[in-house]
Amino acid sequence: MATLLKGLQWSPSPARLATCHSSRVLDHARSVAFPRTFFLHAPSGFTPSRFGKVLNSRSFSVAKRGGGAVIVRAEGNGGDEAGRGERFTVTTPLYYVNAAPHMGSAYPTIAADALARFQRLQGRDVNFITGTDEHGEKIALAAAAKGRAPKEHCDAVAAEYQLLWKELGIAYDKFIRTTDSHHETLVDEFYKRVEAKGDIYQAKYEGLYCVNCEEYKDEDELIEDLCCPIHRKPCEARNEDNYFFALSKYQQPLEELLSSNPNFVRPSFRMNEVQGWVKEGLRDFSISRAAVEWGIPVPTNPKQTIYVWFDALLGYISALLPEGKEPILTNATERGWPASVHIIGKDILRFHAVYWPAMLMSADLPLPEAVFGHGFLTKDGLKMGKSLGNTIEPRELVSKFGPDSVRYYFLKEIEFGKDGDFSEKRFIEIVNANLANTIGNLLNRTLGLLKKNCDAVIPVDSSSISEENPIRILAAESVSKAKLHYSELDYSSACDIILGIATAGNLYMSEKAPWSLFKEGGSAAEDAAQELTVILEAVRIIAVALSPVVPELCNRIYLQLGFTEADFKSISWNDTQWGGLKSGQVMADAQPIFQRLEVPNAPETQSTPPKKGGKKNDGKKQKGSAKQKADSAVVNASAS
Repeated sequence: MATLLKGLQWSPSPARLATCHSSRVLDHARSVAFPRTFFLHAPSGFTPSRFGKVLNSRSFSVAKRGGGAVIVRAEGNGGDEAGRGERFTVTTPLYYVNAAPHMGSAYPTIAADALARFQRLQGRDVNFITGTDEHGEKIALAAAAKGRAPKEHCDAVAAEYQLLWKELGIAYDKFIRTTDSHHETLVDEFYKRVEAKGDIYQAKYEGLYCVNCEEYKDEDELIEDLCCPIHRKPCEARNEDNYFFALSKYQQPLEELLSSNPNFVRPSFRMNEVQGWVKEGLRDFSISRAAVEWGIPVPTNPKQTIYVWFDALLGYISALLPEGKEPILTNATERGWPASVHIIGKDILRFHAVYWPAMLMSADLPLPEAVFGHGFLTKDGLKMGKSLGNTIEPRELVSKFGPDSVRYYFLKEIEFGKDGDFSEKRFIEIVNANLANTIGNLLNRTLGLLKKNCDAVIPVDSSSISEENPIRILAAESVSKAKLHYSELDYSSACDIILGIATAGNLYMSEKAPWSLFKEGGSAAEDAAQELTVILEAVRIIAVALSPVVPELCNRIYLQLGFTEADFKSISWNDTQWGGLKSGQVMADAQPIFQRLEVPNAPETQSTPPKKGGKKNDGKKQKGSAKQKADSAVVNASAS
């Protein structure tokens, strides 16, 4: 293997992979933080299968192209190891500040926060980036409509985003604003790099323009009356002399990227969309606007401003600039780039999966490892968005139901990547059934029995519970599956798997009936005390495993189990292993960890209680008490 690797070379960089044993090569692979795709010059006799034997052990795979090799996959720069110290960068879209945030803005941010929290549990050095996109015609129009200067308007709306993220428990690391001075400096450098590559030229453009999309549209894309299919508003005929990016030059490199790296765009059906766009033939696109004053001036022509997407996408890099460092691309990309995953709405997939990688190739910068396009939250069959005026207020949801309820419903009930609906009735039923009943009641009644019969003291180390105990076996299997689901951004399945531990715990309690065993006394009472330890250890594991989704709830669980705030803040995924509760540990008094949700102003009537469980609505009319019913109108949203 050492002979095989001798002479392998980065391209275009001249740095060599040294001749060494395979384990040392893997350490090198980890240390240089491979992008998903890059080219290597291979020695004669190279075969992908031989080289892949080394790389696959760290979740790399390799393909042969011409006289070279292509590394096409690198999960988390180190694969399945503990992940300690490995860098992981996750981004949300940079949200447009033409109006206040809505549920469609909150949805991908909650998802990104859950992923960031999960990766931190793995011990990774996480950069969680969010922020606001603050330039463009739409911003200037929105500011004028409110009688504000554009920057004043941006300041006000950016503050609303930051407030909402705080209320939702979003633990971001960087909040970038595209009006930040260092961002504008980096955009200027990036533009000059691409221009020096010969990929920017000046030309006239005539076409139909959607102000809300900030994009020219082909007539065959539009619906009746030349309306944008997303925003349902007429497009404007425009004729401008602009600067263009030579996207068509990157037709073949993008085709190769998409064919060699099936995980670059996820879910897989989104990859099919992107490949379809590319196969239709890429056309150069305008990267400046002559009629828009609110933007970053084109370095070579201050009479024009840089197109909003050629500006905003750089926010993912400018956010990484260390404080106090000179604002140059080299400094901004030295720690945390390339991004591990961009989480975005499917309506901006083309910009992230086609335009962005081509721009980065032109500037000789590494590509992001993956782009994940989530679905829309709809209302009356339409995407929810600020431009359509059919949004719901996420702060109102948080105020009425709390952040954990909102986080849990949208991650558990909607398969991330697909379209989904929000119904207040369904919301209340699911959250009450899962969090208040299945998990909350299990903990509450177990702690009550422990206090009554054991003075609230854990009688034995949980590690002493038999390895053949069915709850112990299920917990181990479940957290292993949940880890995989979280890694794949399959939050719904992760929640289901973890909830299954609590469901099994409730059945276990019913079968073992420790309340009866305590009455018998003697060895039966000792067995009963041990069974309570089983349940409480299972709930502790649930608190760790579910913490990326509902951190406040899980913190309350930990406190009731006799741990401190500091204990909870220091948890890692290793704490999902059985054995965390120790003999003599004193539990707190049982308090409801989650108050049942009630429908505001709902009339009190007698009715049949709703059925427990069931993730998806099967379309049948469901019975439920009037107190638990909400208006049947579906309220939905999308990220844009």
